[in-house]
Amino acid sequence: MTDNRIRKVLIVGGGTAGWMAAAAMARVLKNQYCEIQLVESDSIGTVGVGEATIPQIQLFNQMLGLDENEFLRNTYGTFKLGIQFDHWGQIGERYLHAFGGVGKDMEGVSFYHYWLKLFQSGEAPGLDQFTLNCLAAEKERFMRPVDAGNSPLSDIAYAFHFDATLYAMFLRDYAIERGVQRREGKIIDVSLNADDGFIESITLDDGDCLSADLFIDCSGFRGLLIEQALKTGYEDWSQWLPCDRAAAVPCSKVTDPTPFTRATAHKAGWQWRIPLQHRTGNGHVYCSQYISDDEAVSVLLGNLDGEPLSDPKLLRFTTGKRKRFWNKNCIALGLAGGFMEPLESTSIHLVQSGIAKLMSLFPNRNFDQEDIDEYNRQVNFEYDRIRDFLIAHYCITRRDDSDFWNYCRTMPIPETLQQKIAQFKKNGRIFRTNEELFNDLSWLEVMHGQGLRPRAYHPIVDTLSKDEIVRRLDSIREVVQRSVDYMPTHQKFINDNCRAKSM
Repeated sequence: MTDNRIRKVLIVGGGTAGWMAAAAMARVLKNQYCEIQLVESDSIGTVGVGEATIPQIQLFNQMLGLDENEFLRNTYGTFKLGIQFDHWGQIGERYLHAFGGVGKDMEGVSFYHYWLKLFQSGEAPGLDQFTLNCLAAEKERFMRPVDAGNSPLSDIAYAFHFDATLYAMFLRDYAIERGVQRREGKIIDVSLNADDGFIESITLDDGDCLSADLFIDCSGFRGLLIEQALKTGYEDWSQWLPCDRAAAVPCSKVTDPTPFTRATAHKAGWQWRIPLQHRTGNGHVYCSQYISDDEAVSVLLGNLDGEPLSDPKLLRFTTGKRKRFWNKNCIALGLAGGFMEPLESTSIHLVQSGIAKLMSLFPNRNFDQEDIDEYNRQVNFEYDRIRDFLIAHYCITRRDDSDFWNYCRTMPIPETLQQKIAQFKKNGRIFRTNEELFNDLSWLEVMHGQGLRPRAYHPIVDTLSKDEIVRRLDSIREVVQRSVDYMPTHQKFINDNCRAKSM
């Protein structure tokens, strides 16, 4: 029988995406299944904005067998319970999109429908009072889940903030220890097969020619292989996500790190705040049609906690995705595949998800088109549904204080998002389609947090009397409060478990 397996994988580009791919392949393609090589150039900078994550990254780290405390010590990492949004629905308003559960479902119906009944009659406290992560974030408390039976402490959802450059270096060491070959150099040419258009090799600036069967493009916005060589095409989403630039700068730490990311809306975009153990990451994502670069930088520097530690770095981008993520024998990961602003910390997740789907559909040298089509179908669906979730932050707003927000509030939106919003408006119903990334609770927290109010609630809620609903909600609220009071502070948990050695 002919051995038709992939003999060599060549990853183009390092950074977070490249070294995540290299580490995962080194772990999965073990026992010298094939050669894995990564080419990167120290003279080419990386886009270091992906410092916040969502809970799914734990699955990636666990797959690699990483020790969580060691990983956090090496990346100056902190914990993340959710994202705080300031001034999105209206100036002066604030809410938290928290990870994890909200209340406790009853009688086969989601908890929030019972809460909606009381809220609509003006008798319910805020949704945050039933959400462990919201209250813990507010009080700056954190702990990992423990075996506490039916307590909320048994199921605490969390993610991380970390230095993305240090994470890439951490994974680089991991991958090289497991046989990945690192090659320094700039790519000056890409050779395609004259018959089928597949990539055959790349040429480096020192004249070396590197061939492979499978190429992973992690070259960033340039899309060196997927776009410049294969001319795959790009789907532009700027009509829905109009921000096209960002200014990023770290600043000194002035307080203990909070266990949440903050996204503060400004007149032509928004500003992120990501607390690490040793500093705070900041950036202003904005639309150049409504604000100049100089003014955007001024807004950023005027809203820092501490002193800036460098000059702001300016980035330009177009939100959207490649028309195909897998084209011939090339798969694009990270910024090479597409870009959606880091509003919900999905950038690193999309790398992780792309890697997982690739390993599930890992090819042989036949590169069967059916597998390629399935990969593209799955990744397209994930990008499209995340896109809708991000658009919702902009279009569900009552802000009318600037031309930018007037555009966002009134712009046409995709039909899939129209349906999601319309269904929620009527009876508070939210359905998760085909395991899309963000579940009903995430949509609830954002839509309600930004001021969208349904006219009714699930009718089965009325099988319980109002007095019984009040009694149950009071009990849930008390349990959540006691659980938060039991938790140590975020800083104490870091000090006791994963404080960076140089701190």
